[in-house]
Amino acid sequence: MASAARALNAFRSTSSAMSSRSMLPRSLHRVTVLGRRHYSEVKPAEAEADAQKDSPKEESALTPEQEKLKAKEEEVVDLTSRLRYLQADFLNLQRNAAREKEQTRDFAITRFASDLLETADVLALALNSIPSSALSSPKASSGASSDSSPQKTAQQHLQDLHQGVEITQRQLLQTLFKYHVKPFDPLGETFDPNQHEALYQAPIPGKTPGTVIDVQKIGYKIKDRVLRAAQVGVAQDTS
Repeated sequence: MASAARALNAFRSTSSAMSSRSMLPRSLHRVTVLGRRHYSEVKPAEAEADAQKDSPKEESALTPEQEKLKAKEEEVVDLTSRLRYLQADFLNLQRNAAREKEQTRDFAITRFASDLLETADVLALALNSIPSSALSSPKASSGASSDSSPQKTAQQHLQDLHQGVEITQRQLLQTLFKYHVKPFDPLGETFDPNQHEALYQAPIPGKTPGTVIDVQKIGYKIKDRVLRAAQVGVAQDTS
């Protein structure tokens, strides 16, 4: 019996030793597997982060075709901008040319019209030299026979001459009007050195200093430009 008991105890101790030895590799294997599993989980995350860091560099790099396309787009933008500037300059040139052409047409007769103004002044002086009383119709003579041939008196001849001069002056002014030449009379207006030529100054009571009190020659304009300044007398300060 004693030998059987010793054999049983020896078998148990051998079995326990063998079981402990078999357990050690399993635990090491688990640690190794866990370590490998942990390493396999971390590595893809790092790889993904590195891929994200490297992706902008890959995107920023353009192919030669893309670089050529980008250069052509920039060239198109530059040429379009230049074309717009040239178009604006051309439109301005057209407007300036049209304005200069119009001014040339309107003011082409400036010199000729200036020479005609002297003629208009002479006609005006001729009309103003005859008083209105000399142009009144004479009374018919009571002793004149009805069958006698009518004869014009000197006063009637003067009336006809005055009428002819008046018609001539009116026709001349109408011709000037056709070319935008118009007279202006500044009597009573404030003196303007751009439109008036002061011949003299005189203190006039009741008149504001600088007021035009007399017009020796009326002025003329061709459109908005002064063709000839009006020759005037100006009121002076009485103080």
